[in-house]
Parts: sequence; structure tokens; C-alpha cells
Amino acid sequence: MFLNYVKLALRNIYRDKIHSSINITGLSIGMAVAMLIGLWIRDELSFNKYHRHYNDIAQVMQQQVYNGSVTTDVALPMPLDAALRNSYGSDFRHIVMSSWTNDHILTTGDKQLSFPGNFMSPDAAEMFTLHMLKGTRNGLSDPSAVLISQKVATSLFGDTDPINQLITLDNKGSLKVTGVYEDLPRNTTLKNVAFIAPWNYYVASEPWIREGQDNWNENSFLIYVQMAANTDMATVSQKIKNIKLNKLPGLKPVIFLQPMSKWHLFSEFKDGINTGGDIQYVWLFGIIGLFVLLLACINFMNLSTARSEKRAKEVGLRKAIGAFRSQLIIRFFCESLLFAVLSFVLAIVFVMLALPFFNQVADKEIMILWTSPLFWMISAGFTLFTGLIAGSYPAFYLTSFQPVKVLKGTFKAGRFAAVPRKVLVVVQFTVSVVLIIGTIIVFKQIQFAKNRPVGYSRDGLIHIEMITDDLGDHFHALKTDLLQSGAVASVAASSSPATEINNTRDDITWKGKDPGMTVDFANIRVTTEFGKTMGWQFVDGRDFSTDFRTDSTAVILNEAAVKYMGLENPVGQTIRVGKRALNIIGVTKDMVMQSPYIPVKQTIFYITGDGFGYVNIRINPDKSIHDAINTIASICKTYSPSVPFSFKFVDEEYAKKFAEEERIGKLASFFSILAIFISCLGLFGMATFMAEQRIKEIGVRKVLGASVFNLWGLLSKDFIILIVIALFIAIPFAYYAMNNWLQHYQYRSGMPWWIFAVVGAGAILIALLTVSYQSIHAALMNPVKSLRAE
Repeated sequence: MFLNYVKLALRNIYRDKIHSSINITGLSIGMAVAMLIGLWIRDELSFNKYHRHYNDIAQVMQQQVYNGSVTTDVALPMPLDAALRNSYGSDFRHIVMSSWTNDHILTTGDKQLSFPGNFMSPDAAEMFTLHMLKGTRNGLSDPSAVLISQKVATSLFGDTDPINQLITLDNKGSLKVTGVYEDLPRNTTLKNVAFIAPWNYYVASEPWIREGQDNWNENSFLIYVQMAANTDMATVSQKIKNIKLNKLPGLKPVIFLQPMSKWHLFSEFKDGINTGGDIQYVWLFGIIGLFVLLLACINFMNLSTARSEKRAKEVGLRKAIGAFRSQLIIRFFCESLLFAVLSFVLAIVFVMLALPFFNQVADKEIMILWTSPLFWMISAGFTLFTGLIAGSYPAFYLTSFQPVKVLKGTFKAGRFAAVPRKVLVVVQFTVSVVLIIGTIIVFKQIQFAKNRPVGYSRDGLIHIEMITDDLGDHFHALKTDLLQSGAVASVAASSSPATEINNTRDDITWKGKDPGMTVDFANIRVTTEFGKTMGWQFVDGRDFSTDFRTDSTAVILNEAAVKYMGLENPVGQTIRVGKRALNIIGVTKDMVMQSPYIPVKQTIFYITGDGFGYVNIRINPDKSIHDAINTIASICKTYSPSVPFSFKFVDEEYAKKFAEEERIGKLASFFSILAIFISCLGLFGMATFMAEQRIKEIGVRKVLGASVFNLWGLLSKDFIILIVIALFIAIPFAYYAMNNWLQHYQYRSGMPWWIFAVVGAGAILIALLTVSYQSIHAALMNPVKSLRAE
């Protein structure tokens, strides 16, 4: 019986090629979108699950109160490590101190390469369960050892066994390779860690870190923990929360544990409350995937029920010769399941073709899980579910016909028979319009932030990170040579690049400051030429200058700092930074150094002779970029011959701040285009069917003098009404949803009326273009052919 149903279904597919191809194509695209989104969601939900102790690992974080505002941060002071070990050591299996992931120079023989890496405590490799390809995880207990990734091992040693080989780190000291671990996958927080060096080596080699071992104000480090057996993470988090309170009571610090399961998808905090994070995009794309698949199922339902009168005699005849309704329902479900299976096969092909593009846009390494039984089980269930959903309405609707009326020729679909199909068309275009409006607003928000005044000029501005001390030790000679080369217009050093804030201070006071006020300022150490190099825009006062010897005790504030401090006529006033008294000589417009979506942080700039991490260079606009970079590289090589020359354009670094939003926008636009395509595909099928149904009516109207334009309007009118109804539903919903989304950003764009007007007009135009082909084709037919049978 089942094979007979399959044969009949194949015969019906072959007999009605147009509608069948529309159904299969629409379903396959919807299934491909759902499959891509499903693979993406799986990748997001499996983030960090590469680590075997995933459920027991946490990051230690802190919350502090600055002037009534609660801030949450992962940066911690070094003494906290000892405090946790001494007071709560039994609650943890491992406690790991870590540096931030930064680029370092690894040298062996004549090879010098730059790789990102961390300094970590000895237990790191065991806690994060690194998959060792060679050597042992325990190597970090030796302060002269290093663990390297497979990529580093191949780059530095090729086919040579790297174990016990020596690597020089940042031209300072030699470390022995004691282990090679598998490259960490992209969906891990530590994906960029190409090597791990011992924490003890880090402390011994950096004086500022040794000085910070007892400094509870030096929030410059990371701490990870693994829970001991039979301990509850939430309970321990409550136990340790006040461990720092007696050290800095004014900041009301609270220490807590953030489980590894929340690092990626629940990383956002507002006023001390975890407000979510990227989990919103998991929900967003999950809903989009379901809706796109629903649109494809709607096409199947619409076209199947629209052909009801054609199949009514078939149903009536089968009922007349004894077929039960249940048998007919099973038959129609078999037909829809066959459509779903054929669509799934085509969807796999679409996914294979789309994955390279999708991975590039989503910054993923997603693959079809060919060897996973679970993937095929889910795919089978997914196909079955789609087939049942798509075939449910046609199966129950078509089998409800009364055979007597059908075979007598008195069967009529009824005046309300088309209502469900019209409702489904409205649903299709409602979803499509909401997606399009949402995509446009996402891109508008990105452009709005991109156009935000940044307070300096990014054109021709580059920065070079001082990975070693070579450039810093010879900075004045380096600056002289660069300026004399003619390739650059100005040179300056700073403790932070133009696109980041690496240091903050809370020991700043001024006249009129509330004694109970706790503060947090961005702290930028610069050389005299920094403002000229950046292209500062002054609101009041002047820039640093070598003409004023007193500028060694001067400070420049940004507008946010002046407002934050409540200063009037700030130039000439004195503030204290730690124990130093500094005179305010100028106020600059706010420099956007952090996220372009948040207010600019209050910042102080002052001159020091050391403590720099970056060389900032303004390229001479009269020189070609290529030639200037080559000149800069050769000069830097003379002062730091052992370090590979590396630089970054500031405008490119700034553009990276929009990467996540742009990625989400591109994915949303991709799915929106497919959604509108599926909707139009269904509209095209419906228009084709309606034209066929009314072919004799069109013939009569043409004989009576109707023009092509009149007939086109007649056939298009019903569809346009449906689109207009969809717009009245979609526009308010889209406004509500996107307004809520924009609330996540403190610096956000509006939603002007023209977006909704343009999308509405575009939807009507697309619908007209879709139905016009069939409408005009039917209107141009010779009425003699259509009326010949009358």
C-alpha cells in the first residue's frame, strides 16, 4: 500500500511540474535556512564544551561601586589569588592566575614569529584539559618551560620534534618546550591562545607585576577556578563575595564566580545584574529559522488547497469506490512527506554550497555532521515534522469533500474556501516585512555609530605595539629618524592605543570633590606630540608643548571628565593624580576609544617618560601608504632587529568594533532575502493558479472590450490587498521589537518613518512584479482558445 502511495505521489509531481517545482524549491530553501541556523545555534550552545571540566570551571569576577554606579569586570588584583587559596582552598580543585592574551615574539634559530599567548599558573593545562599531542600537561610547574600549540610547533620547528627545544620569548629569556597541545577550536574562549608560559616566569621577568603582588588596587589580571568535588558553585560564590571588602571598603567590592557556561552567551552586565548577551541572537535566529521554514510550509499548504477543485473529483471517486477518509489522509501525508524528503535532499545541496559564504560571514567553522548519528536522527525527525506540518491542512481539507456533490458537478469550494489561503499569504508577508525592517534598522544603527564624531582623525594613523623594550628604550632616536625620513608627519608614544583603554585610576581628587565619591578615570600616559599625532580637537586651553617646561606637571582632560568632575572654567585648576599635583592646561573633545555604542569614559592625559606600550604614527599625506610603511619598517628594524615588524591601521581597528553587529546584520539580511524569495515563490504559484482558474472569465472580459491594463488590475488587486493587510500588522510589530532591541545601546539611532514607508512600498512593488508576469500573460492570451470549449 505504501509503495502505491509513493507511486501516485510521484505521478502527481510529474503531472503538475510547475507547482511541484515551486513546492520543492520553496521547502528546500526553508529547510536549508533552518539547517544552517540549527548548525549555527549548535555551535553557539557548544561554546567551550571542548574542555572536559566545562561544568566545574568558572572565572572569578568582581563588581565595584563608582559614584553610585555598579561596574562588573574580569580584571582582578593579584593578592586575590593568595586570599582564595588561603581562606577557601578546599572549595577549589585548581586556581589559575592568568595574564591577558597578547602578542609575543617567539624565536628559535633564525625564525622569529609573533603569536598570541598567555602566562598561566601550572594547573592551567590540567584544568582546561588541553589535548596533548606531545609531551605532558605538567610542564608549567617548571618556570623555564612552555607549552605550545600544534600551529606554533609546525611554524617554528616544521617536522622536527619540538620537545625540549628552546624558544626565546620577547628577546628576554629562553623557555624549553615541554608539551604540544592540539589547536583550540574556534568556539572556545581561549581559541587565540597559541602558547602558555609559566606564571612564575612572568612575575620574575616583569618588575611591575612583582610590585603588584600585594596591591589590591592593581586590577590587571585574570583568575580561573575549577570547583572541588562535591562543591556547589553558587554556594562558594556566596562564600567568597566579601573577600575583598575589608581591603577597599569605599568601592564595596563583591567577588563572584561566573560559570564557563555563561562566558560566551551571558557576558553582559548592567548595574551589577547579568542582562544576557549573545543569547539574544541565539533566540533571534532560532525564531527566524522557524519562521522561514513556516513560510515554506505555507507555500505548500496554499498551493495544495488552491488545487482543491482539480483534485476534488479524484477524492470523490476514491470515496465512492470505498476508500475511507483515514486512508486518503494517509495518502496525502505520504505525498507531503515525499515532497519533504526530496526537499531535504535538495536542502543538503544548498547547505553545502552556502556553508563557505555562511562561515565567512558568521566567523565560524561549521560543517555538516556527516558521521554523526544524532545529526541524521534529528534530520529524519526534522523532515518528518516538516512533511506533517506542510501536509496537515491539505490532507484534512481535501478529504472533507462530499463525493455526491463532487461527482454530480455541484461541488463548489465555497465563498470562504480561499480565506485560509489569504490568511497564510498575509502571515508570509508579515514575517518577511518584519525581517526586512529589522535588518535595515540594524544596519542603520551600525552606520549611526560609525558616523559618530570620534574626536580625532583616523586617516593615515597607525600604531605599533612595543612587544619588547627595544623601541621604548630608543624612542627619541626612533622618532627623530622617522621624522627626518619624510614618510611621517608626527610620532608619539602612549600607554594605550587610540582604540582601547588599557589603564584606569581611582586615586584622582580635585577641589570640590565629594569625599565619599569613588571615581574611575581612564588613565593615558603620553609624550608631548600625542595630541598633534592624534589630531586633537580642543574645546578650551592648549595642547602639550616642548616650549613649556612646566608641562611635565600638566594634564589634559576630555569633555566627559570635565562634566564628570563638575568643573567650571577648568583650565588653570589643579587636580591630584595619586600623590602628584597636575595643572589642567586644556580640554579636548571626547575621543571614542572604547565601544562606539557607549558614552565616552572620563579620561586624563598626562606626560611621563616611561610606561608606554604603543608608538603612534601619522603618515605624511603627501607620501604613498606603501612607500611610507616600507620606510617605517626599515627604521624600526634598525632599533629592534629581532622583532618582526607589525603595525595596525587605526581606522581598521576602529572598524572591528562593529564586527559583531555587522555580522548579525549580514546574516539577518541573508535570511530576509530568502524569506521574501520564498514568499514571492508562493505568490507566483498562487498567481499562476488564479490565472488558470479565471482564464475563461478573462476571455469573456476581453471579448467585451476589457484592456490588458484592466485585466492586470483585476488579477493583481486581491494580492495587493493582502500585502497591505500584512503591512498594517508587520509595521507596528517591527517598531515594537526593534525599539526594544535599540534599548541595549546607550548611543543609538532612531527609527524614522521613511524606513517603514520604503519597506512597505518595496513589499507592494515586489508583490506586483511577482504576480504581474502571470497576470499580463493571462491577459494577453487569445480569448478564442479559452472560450473554444463553451
